[in-house]
Parts: sequence; C-alpha cells; structure tokens
Amino acid sequence: MIINAVGRELPEKIGNYTVRPFMGIGQAKDDLPVVVSKRRPTLRPASGTKLLPTLEDAIKACGLQDGMTISFHHCFREGDMVIGQVLTAIRNLGIKDLRFAPSAVVNIKNPSVTEFVKDGTITRIEASGIRGELGDAVIDGLMENPVILRPHGSRPRAIESGDLMIDVAFLGASAADEYGNATGQIGPNACGSMGYAFVDAHNAGKVVIVTDNLVDYPCAPISISQQYVDYVVKVDQAGDPAKIGAGAARMTKNPRDLMIAQRAADAIAASRMFKEGFSFQTGAGAISIACTNFLSERMEQAGITASFALGGIPAAIIDMYKKGQVRVVACSQSFDAVAAKAIVECPGVIEIDNAVYSNPYSKGCMLDKLNFGVLGALEIDTDFNINILTGSSGEMMGGLGGGPDVADGADISIVTLPVVRGRTPSIVPKVFTCCTPGTSVAMVVTEAGIALNPKHKYYEELKEDLTAANLKLVTIEELCELARSIVGTPKPIECTDKVVAVVEYRDGTVIDVIRQIKR
Repeated sequence: MIINAVGRELPEKIGNYTVRPFMGIGQAKDDLPVVVSKRRPTLRPASGTKLLPTLEDAIKACGLQDGMTISFHHCFREGDMVIGQVLTAIRNLGIKDLRFAPSAVVNIKNPSVTEFVKDGTITRIEASGIRGELGDAVIDGLMENPVILRPHGSRPRAIESGDLMIDVAFLGASAADEYGNATGQIGPNACGSMGYAFVDAHNAGKVVIVTDNLVDYPCAPISISQQYVDYVVKVDQAGDPAKIGAGAARMTKNPRDLMIAQRAADAIAASRMFKEGFSFQTGAGAISIACTNFLSERMEQAGITASFALGGIPAAIIDMYKKGQVRVVACSQSFDAVAAKAIVECPGVIEIDNAVYSNPYSKGCMLDKLNFGVLGALEIDTDFNINILTGSSGEMMGGLGGGPDVADGADISIVTLPVVRGRTPSIVPKVFTCCTPGTSVAMVVTEAGIALNPKHKYYEELKEDLTAANLKLVTIEELCELARSIVGTPKPIECTDKVVAVVEYRDGTVIDVIRQIKR
C-alpha cells in the first residue's frame, strides 16, 4: 500500500492500472509522458461529401472493433440524445468490450448507459464523474474494471499524452454541413459552446459528427473544422436543449443558501483583489448563481468592471455582460439557452476549448489568470480537503468537473456550502472521498461564518481584508463541531476492499480511490 500527500491509502496497482500517488500540487510535472499527437490521418473523400446514411454505416467505416475506445462530449448534458443512439447502433453490430470515455457521464435515460455495461458493450469507463443509475451500479461493484475519474483539466492532458487514446469520437452538433464543419451555436437544438469536444476532434483516430440539422456548406460559425472530421451522420434529434440546465443552472429561494451566497460575494468585495479588471468564475449551482447576482450588485456599488468571467456559463453571467460589467465571457460550456445563444449574439462572449480553459500542461490555461473561483462541495474536512463525488451513504452524487482545476488555478478559491444538509454534516473531520487537496482552498463560506485556511498563500491578506470589512470569521474546527452538535456523528460507511473508481488529480496522479460499499 502507498500513502499519498493527503494521507490516503492506495494500492500500488488496480488490475492493469498502475497507481501514481498524488505527492502534492506541482510535484508530478517531471513524471508526465511526452505530449505527442495520436491522430491518424485519413484521405479526404473523392465524392466531396462525408455524409453517411446511418450511424451503423459510420461505425463500420471507422473500423470500430472490440476493445477500442469511444468518446463523446457532454455539452447537451441531460438533454443528450447522441450517446444512446450511438451505443444502440454499436450493440446492434455486436461490438463489445469498449472503453467509454466521454467528457462526463450525464444522467441520461431511455436507454441508460447502465444497460450497455450490463450486456458487455462497455467494460471500461473514464470520465469526470458518474451519477444516477450508473453511479449507483458502479458503487455496488457492477464493473470488473475501476472507473477512472478525471477533472476537466486532466482530460486533455491524458488524451494528448497518450494516457487516454481515443479510437472514435462521436461528437453531437446542432448544425453541420456535409463536409464536417460543425457547431453547437445555431439550429433548433443549439447547445452553445462545444468546448469539451475540441480535444477529441483534434486527437481521436476517427471523428464522426452527429447532427440533426444539416446546413449548406460551409457551416458558420465553425466550432469543429472539417479538417478534423471523417464522417457526418444526420439523425432525427441530437439533443434536447430544454434539458441542458437540468441539475445544473438553477436559482435558489432558500434563505440559508441566499445568506451563504451573499456572504461569499461580501468576501470577494472585501478582498484587495476586488478592483477594476478583476476576473472570476462562479459556476452554475444554486448558491453560485445567487452569488453571481450579489456580486453584480457589489460591482455596481463599487463602480468597477471585470476583465473576464470564465468556465461553464449561466444566464446570470450573460446578464452581467449585457449590463457592461464583464468585458469578456470565456465559455467552455453553456448551462442554459440564454448562454447558448449569447455566443452568437454577443461579440464578447466567446467559445473556448476546454484545454485552453483548464489544462495545466499547456503553454497557459485561462485559469492561470483567474482571481476568484467560487466552488460547491458535498463536504469539506478540517484540512480543507473537498469531496464533490460521494454522498453521505457513499453513493455517487456528482462529478469532479472543473472544481480541482479552479481551486488550484484561482488566486482565491471560495467553497460555499451549508454546515449541514438535512441530517448530514457538510463539515467533517475527514472527507469520505478526497477530490481537491485542501492546500488549494482559500476559504469556506457557510451560514455560520467564514473559515480561512491558515495554510493558504493569501491567508494573512484575506484575514486582514475580511476583518476590516467586519465579516464573521470562524475556524474550520468550530464549523465541524457545530455540524456535529446539530446532527451528531454519522455512522462510518463500510466498504469492501474492491476499488470501483480511481480519482485522479489534475496532474494525472491518484488523489484517492472509491471502494465498493458494503450493503
């Protein structure tokens, strides 16, 4: 067994997976493989079209075989209709033992991805997170091979370095032409930014565009260029944009959550980094969107504007842009219909590659220039380690997303959460699953006060600024004790020795593993 830098006990090997333990932020760079292109060239078609009649035809043309790797993006989120259609076509062709490597596993139904695991079409999964029916099945030991979970910044690193080699990428688009130029920005089922599809298009062995809206050549705007695309297939529907915001962008009316959001905005406004030209990412959770609205008010009161807002973008950020409060909105993912349309309608709202957003192993990602990042969490411990994956019973509740990347990249990372949820403490002595190391967290904001991390590089500065603003400061230990006094000490979750998921940090090392729950 190995003990990593956050004190987690890890096996040296899990099946064919060799564990590289997390040794601390910035400690693994020299161990990474050399970045090389893995894309295999394809001669352009003599007919002048790449359009094929069916998904089955495209799968055959790509030469997909047992044991290969397929990928998808999750920009349609819970409205995605591409994954189910493609997997059904693959199953009809009798192809099995595939590695399923989407940018994230969304909670889609009819058909569920679980069906394709149970029948052997899929035997390996690599993504940023899994939840719903598939998450429950995995935590109960459905799969022989552990799921590999990576934050958004680590996925392009893994693909470009050869850790994750994609044979065929199936990329849903709301509009495309017959030669492969594609976008998510126009059409009746627009999803907005296709930022998570870029690395797949640039590196997969074969690329298939799946669209429900064929347009005249050339498609404009172009998100994915024809030079990366092998085949195009038109289907009845690629996605339902009405479901893009399901489980993501939502506004809260809960007084407790509004208090937390207001306190987080106050903490940002109290910092000396809150000045003309600052940058921020607030996300799309209930507390986050409320925080965005309060931040807009604080900016108006101070008479300042932001240089850019970053990441997954909801309507609240677009509203700030239209009011002139944000100069540039860099959008890796659109969280609702308003944000999806804004890329076309607003010149300062731009679609960005996920690698440009969050890949630390590049010549510069935008997170390197971020001042404030607001994050959600399921639980956080007294060492400020964050769990954004597993719930109070050990069940899969979320995905890594860009959380670990934002925490590391932002100058000041702010975790917002209530002290307890129902009968479950959110502040605990030790998180069940460590997803983000506490050394990258600047503060935790709750309804009971703000806990600053004494080990963070801006601790003294933040303590001085927040004290001057008369914001209520508490210790993380006091918050943990408050949670215990309200709900008591939960019974420990019992696990077997079987590892069902590996949690990688953004540098490709293993920060934790998730074991099968004893039922």
